[in-house]
Amino acid sequence: MAYSPRKRARSEVARLKSWPEGGREPKVQGFAGYKAGMTHIFLEDKRAKSLTQGQEIRVPVTILEVPPMRIIGVRAYVDSPYGLKTLSEVWSKKFDPSLERRLTLPEKPKEHWKRIEAESIDDLRLIAQTQPHLVTSIPKKIPEIMELRIGGGTMEERVALAKDLLGKEVKAGDVISQGSVVDVAAVTRGKGWQGVVRRWGVKLLVHKNDKHRRMVGTLGPWRTWIMTAVPQGGQTGYHQRTEYNKVVLRVGDNGLDVTPKGGFIKYGEVRNGYVMIGGSVPGPAKRLVRVRDAVRFNGKEQEVNITYVSVESNMGR
Repeated sequence: MAYSPRKRARSEVARLKSWPEGGREPKVQGFAGYKAGMTHIFLEDKRAKSLTQGQEIRVPVTILEVPPMRIIGVRAYVDSPYGLKTLSEVWSKKFDPSLERRLTLPEKPKEHWKRIEAESIDDLRLIAQTQPHLVTSIPKKIPEIMELRIGGGTMEERVALAKDLLGKEVKAGDVISQGSVVDVAAVTRGKGWQGVVRRWGVKLLVHKNDKHRRMVGTLGPWRTWIMTAVPQGGQTGYHQRTEYNKVVLRVGDNGLDVTPKGGFIKYGEVRNGYVMIGGSVPGPAKRLVRVRDAVRFNGKEQEVNITYVSVESNMGR
């Protein structure tokens, strides 16, 4: 059944349930941006066992616009028999006025750093907000809120890093580096109600079948109910999906360097920083995409040598 039940995602902000352990130095392990569109590049193939090793190859890439994220809080967790449990949290003393449209802000944030001690906590996360008002192509003005884990180093170093970042802006270049391998999570494009052939990929019945071809052969035994494993029509698309081990080919500050002539279709120009990811990314243009350090990759950062980035019009002009 792979992904079941196939129903609409509860939130357009993807949820990340697991994070990698991290290295020797403490760092923020995630970021978020908006999908602008796709283009193609030429680069030198550095893969050791590739048939085109050392040659120049053409690679499709996805461009994410990544304006800075603001750290508005710090949350500490402790382990329990039922998973992580919130111990305490600290909020910034200054908030973005647009954040009031998302949640009720504390009038006088209290300092709870005394409760967040390295000896008594098991995990530490940052509460971050996006800044969609900086993106001219996004109509929304209400920021999204998410947690970003701090991994690596000792717990004392993580707490020190959280204290330093609270109330400040974090750029994508501080979290993601060129050649690193990441996971991307987003909500896919919605397709509404679809039949079993498109929704589950079942085989078309023979042309001699009675009346119908785009249906399942049987719904199961002669009973008053149908088993959940039987393919049926329903909601297709708008599901949260995570794609693993995507290579970051470039992290830049000027999005106009990778914007095609006339802008991306249904998006426009990239005016903030950008992240170039090899291959495709779930979701349509303008969709929020979360990036996380890879949890299933044990290799090293790859060497990337880009020779050409296409900025030709996507509309054929």
